[in-house]
Amino acid sequence: MKYLPSGTVYGVLLNFRGEMQALAPQMDQPPYKAAPRAPVLYVKTANTWSTHGARIIVPAGVPEVEVGATIAMVISADVTADKAQSAIKSIASFVLMNDLSVPHKSFFRPPIKFKCLDGFLGIGAQPLPADRAGDPAQFALEVRINGELRQSVKFADLVRNASQLLADVGEFMTLHPGDVLMLGCDVGRPLAKAGDRIDLNAPGFDTLSNTLVAEEVNA
Repeated sequence: MKYLPSGTVYGVLLNFRGEMQALAPQMDQPPYKAAPRAPVLYVKTANTWSTHGARIIVPAGVPEVEVGATIAMVISADVTADKAQSAIKSIASFVLMNDLSVPHKSFFRPPIKFKCLDGFLGIGAQPLPADRAGDPAQFALEVRINGELRQSVKFADLVRNASQLLADVGEFMTLHPGDVLMLGCDVGRPLAKAGDRIDLNAPGFDTLSNTLVAEEVNA
């Protein structure tokens, strides 16, 4: 049986050093005029979830979508401010995710209409238990589109590693068992279009594959 989350799925922005550097000029502009001090989160609502092997519909009028390859933490116990220092013990497992979105320029308050379209989150078929996953800082992920390598992601380049990210999120909100927290997506996210097959591979994880299909429009 293919895995689907039992709680809320949270995405994280600006958690790769390359992404921070690329968007640094925007951070100095209004309305914030500074880099964020806490993790920047958004929700991938349940309507976005697609299992491994599912076909994901690209809406009419959207020529390409952005592939957001990442690995996420599945939570097994409440993560709160008073438990922040031991938050890493609250990870049950890790799972591959393809956080698709319609390309957009601003990182401020990610718009729902770009990130929460139906089916726009590919989810790995089976999470990898935390006790078998090893150090998350050693995770490496490859993105292939139609068999061609298009991106390599190294999680040693995180701004906040898995433990620090959990602790910092726990300082301002509670994560509950079954919730899922992504580690973030790096710069250089490839674009894909209807007809493309997207494969995410990481050592120890089962491959996550999804195919994009064009929305059928009635004449």
